[in-house]
Amino acid sequence: MSAMFRRRSRDPGERLVTLIGKPGCHLCDDAQSVIEKVCGELGVPWEKKDITQDEELHRAYWEQIPVVLVDGAQHTFWRVDEARLRKALTQM
Repeated sequence: MSAMFRRRSRDPGERLVTLIGKPGCHLCDDAQSVIEKVCGELGVPWEKKDITQDEELHRAYWEQIPVVLVDGAQHTFWRVDEARLRKALTQM
């Protein structure tokens, strides 16, 4: 295959995982554990946002928390599947 048609993998440092949740949420704690593990192993940065501190996030996601975004797009909500997150972060 020529270089022209080869897909370039994204550098893990160019990715961003965002966990949207709230304090006292056991599903959010579970999601954070998975995110910390996968992102730590892959070298992908991640951030945590609290819906109780952001009205826009609260309106958008309050029924779905925890919500996980990958590069700003919704990846999943409620439960984070480790294998699915890893796959999303290792593909383009």
